[in-house]
Amino acid sequence: MVSFQVFGPLEALAGGRPVRISGRKPRMLLASLLLDANHLVSADLLAEVLWERPPRSAQANLRTYASSLRSSLGARIRAEGAGYLIEVALQDLDLLRFEHLVARRDPGSLAAALALWRGAPLADLPEHPLWTRRLALLHEVRLAAARELIAARLEQGAYGEAVALLRPLCAEHPFREDLWGQLMLALHWSGRQAEALACYTTIRRQLVTELGVEPGAGLREAQAKVLDGGPPPVVVTGAVGVTEAVVPVPRQLPPDVPDFVGRVNESVALAGPFSLAVISGPPGSGKSALAVHNAYALTDRFPAGQLFLSLAANDPADLLAQALRAMGATSIPSSPAERSALYRSILAERPMLVVLDDAMDAAQVRPLLPGRGPAVIVTSRTKLTSLPGALQIHLKPLSTYEAEDLLRGIVGEARTAQEPEAAAAIVRACGFVPLAVRIAGARLAARPGWPLAAFQNRLMDEHRRIGELRVGDLDVRTGLDHSYRGLPGEAARALHTLGRLSGAPMPGWVVDAVLDRHRADDVTDALLDADLLRLVGTDRLGQPRYQLPDLVRCHALEQEPDPAALARVVAGWTATTELATAKLPTTVFTLSSAAAERWLLPRGTLDRLTADPVAWFEVEHGALEDAVSLAAATGMAEQAWGLAAAMVPYLDLRCQLATWQRTHRTALAAARAAGDTYGEAAMLRGLAQVCLYQDRYAESEEMFARARTAFREFGDTRAEATSICGLGAVAQFRGRHPVALSHFRRALAMFGSTGDLSGEAFTRQAIGRVWLKSGDPVQAGRWLGQALRLAQELGDVHREGCVSIQLGGHHVEHALEIFESLGDPHCGAYALQRLAGLQAARGDLVPASTGLERSRAVFKQLGDRSGQASSAELLGELHRSAGRAELARDYLSEAVALRGSLAAEAV
Repeated sequence: MVSFQVFGPLEALAGGRPVRISGRKPRMLLASLLLDANHLVSADLLAEVLWERPPRSAQANLRTYASSLRSSLGARIRAEGAGYLIEVALQDLDLLRFEHLVARRDPGSLAAALALWRGAPLADLPEHPLWTRRLALLHEVRLAAARELIAARLEQGAYGEAVALLRPLCAEHPFREDLWGQLMLALHWSGRQAEALACYTTIRRQLVTELGVEPGAGLREAQAKVLDGGPPPVVVTGAVGVTEAVVPVPRQLPPDVPDFVGRVNESVALAGPFSLAVISGPPGSGKSALAVHNAYALTDRFPAGQLFLSLAANDPADLLAQALRAMGATSIPSSPAERSALYRSILAERPMLVVLDDAMDAAQVRPLLPGRGPAVIVTSRTKLTSLPGALQIHLKPLSTYEAEDLLRGIVGEARTAQEPEAAAAIVRACGFVPLAVRIAGARLAARPGWPLAAFQNRLMDEHRRIGELRVGDLDVRTGLDHSYRGLPGEAARALHTLGRLSGAPMPGWVVDAVLDRHRADDVTDALLDADLLRLVGTDRLGQPRYQLPDLVRCHALEQEPDPAALARVVAGWTATTELATAKLPTTVFTLSSAAAERWLLPRGTLDRLTADPVAWFEVEHGALEDAVSLAAATGMAEQAWGLAAAMVPYLDLRCQLATWQRTHRTALAAARAAGDTYGEAAMLRGLAQVCLYQDRYAESEEMFARARTAFREFGDTRAEATSICGLGAVAQFRGRHPVALSHFRRALAMFGSTGDLSGEAFTRQAIGRVWLKSGDPVQAGRWLGQALRLAQELGDVHREGCVSIQLGGHHVEHALEIFESLGDPHCGAYALQRLAGLQAARGDLVPASTGLERSRAVFKQLGDRSGQASSAELLGELHRSAGRAELARDYLSEAVALRGSLAAEAV
């Protein structure tokens, strides 16, 4: 198993030995993922880290780098939604262990955490602005942990250990007077007065020389204590006497959570000085637990007491009376204004820590805010940004490890270790929400003989998941119901429909489609403010992307959806896809559903989003596949196959054969269930093309023939012609050249009768290719020349590239340039193969070999065995002519094996 270290230089270790990570960009990618381990990092952010100006191939390169890291390191890096994440266990990343130990806050854990710090994080990589905040926070966490440990050591009288901790910190922070003051006192109390005074001389010289200032009051006070030679402070462990006239000291904090996990950064923020902190987050995210846990850590700073007021459904005037009585007031004013004034007056004399739990809005909080002196922690389901000067802390779900750590603490280490995959699946199903994980753990703890996998299976049913997450008085549904009831009407209706979508990040216009109006930002904002919708980033098209948290989506599934709203969402994807498809460089075999609905975004928005159609498809192709599945699952067969068909030109251009196959199979099943024979034919034609690319000729021919028959019965000449072209291609690849010519000539006549010039260009090229394979270059040149002229007249650059490959000579390099500019790796591989043949004939063996290796790799990745066999055979011949017999045999054997498998399937 590989472990990672980010403190100091980035390192990967296997069995304690370093593993080499080649290349700066893969290292930068790995570093970015490790800094946010077990959390999704958007692909756009990663591209910005790796490139100052991301190229068009950035997403493809990211996939390559991620695949390389997976192979070389065995790292669990996976693509998910619009980004990537790396799954790392606590023991396999120093950063996770550091944060876990700091969160425990006892001296032993703090010392162990600080021992992991080998140096500044990612010290061997160039700084990047997008890392700045994360790295700065790590430095803050380390400094806060060190200061807390130093305070503990001084309190224990372990002055030598305190000195050892303080010296490196003072070197790193040469102007931090508080650290120098502590170092002076620690040295003095350990009997090293001369060293203490020397420290004062050093820091004073630095302040005067570098900053032009004298030491502050704190440092001068430390010097005075050293000069006075006073003893160290005495730690009092006994009881403190009190007089008869006792002033009430309220200690109202609820019990601390004994198995509190995570929230390291948030706890560091709450450890610093603040007068007002607002902790917001979705239901069950642990807002109250975080507030109480950190309030206990602050009790020494507020000896006058701690107030805890629950604002849920309570009137501020009643809460003021409650607080006044707790502070010893014997006469409670009748008016809210007078109560608020008395409340502030008492707190001004006796500064306390006040926790205001579960605030509904800022108006409920304002009467309970004191003046200067006390500190207030507010928890709320909404972000109370209108409270001025507040430290805003918004809670996200726990990390994978933190959630698993919480489950382990409740269920038991041994039990979760027996079923680690089930434990991981349970916390995923809980959305990494602390309350849900706690409930799951409690249910399992109550059933010690129950396999974790049994509970995992129950949680997999999204329609019953919320009902499963209930035990005793703990219930996930209660908080979600409360948030749902507080929504405006349109927001509640939108939530019903959004819950039926896949759960992947979506662009904001989806909410517009749900409500059938443009600029529904007010509804989006209402869902965001209620933490029922999450902003997950901005995609490369500049669109904010939103996502329903898993448990919110499961809760929404319990409501009745609006079928018309779901249809509009799919119709929006269909209309936008068709517009983007029309702007692609090749659309020759596009089919569409006339009856499928279209829902149009504003024209300006459509034009902006699809200005670069390939970029739009790269961002949205996952969402499009989800939309096909949604349409099929909800009985919208026309919409399902219409959208699947509209995607084909992009999927063909980028060789996304797996997506092509999945969407078409899904839509084919929907069309058959609905009795839609035209839709069935359209999907069969698309699936036949995939089989052709994958050299599954028998399947391809059978499906092309069925599609042709259906289109002929419908009288759709163009669609029938596209199917006949498919039959011609199958015949050509099987070596049946006369049959192929017959099919292509028939298709050419049909395209001509419908005025389809793009279809004509394709079939003229196809006929030329068959003549070329038949050994008649004169006929081939005539047909290919016609195809090239027609493609150029149409401005069809992609077809021009395809024809140029067959024409050979200097045309091939032009073809390669075209396909690289269009981002078409499949056709580019054929151009590389043809160019390599020309180079080998000229004796340029090195570039020929390089080109063939590149083409072979592409063909292998795409599953094109025929193309791979051709490249392998050419490589074999190349190496045999160079006298490398053994290498030649390997390549030629590969070609024979591939062709053998094709021949066996063709029978």
